[in-house]
Amino acid sequence: MEILASPPAIEWGYASRARPGQATSGDLPVVKAFPGGVLIAALDGIGHGDEAAAAARAAGAILAAHAADPITALFQRCHEALRATRGVVMSVASLDVSRGLIKWLGVGNVEGVLLRKRSVNAAEESLLLRAGVVGLRLPSLSIDTVPVFEGDTLILATDGIQSSFARGLAESQGPSRAAESILAKHGKTNDDALVLVVRFLAGHP
Repeated sequence: MEILASPPAIEWGYASRARPGQATSGDLPVVKAFPGGVLIAALDGIGHGDEAAAAARAAGAILAAHAADPITALFQRCHEALRATRGVVMSVASLDVSRGLIKWLGVGNVEGVLLRKRSVNAAEESLLLRAGVVGLRLPSLSIDTVPVFEGDTLILATDGIQSSFARGLAESQGPSRAAESILAKHGKTNDDALVLVVRFLAGHP
């Protein structure tokens, strides 16, 4: 996992656990600052154990090393590098701090939800996921762009978290506590699990 450099435009926290009986988790968060922005991602290596973790770490290293690149280029880089691995599914968001925008893309089943502190058109927006596996079967890549405002909260959750997880937990608590609460209450017991909670701070529109 990459640590966010200062000054931050976000506050964030995550919680994760390996599938019972496994020593390592194939789920991985990446939060990496770059000039003018922050890259935020949640990755899920296919399967469980060391091979899943190795695939996630390989993709995470690429995201961190090239955080300022366009998201489509990041997915292509990871796809080429992971061909000899089990592959990963992942959702990635890139924050443009000065413009107050995120560009986000998901391949596979890592859920992404943006919760609005103040309503724009809707109280929340969900990431449209494209079917596929990075490293094995990459779909056509189409980026969505949405504005973000101070106090908005982004949640990325792997399929080890029940999709019915309570949005209210993330709105009423700080990111780290919210992530821990979501994992405790909505984490599955038969899979690796990860939830990453990111709150956008002042400093952009």
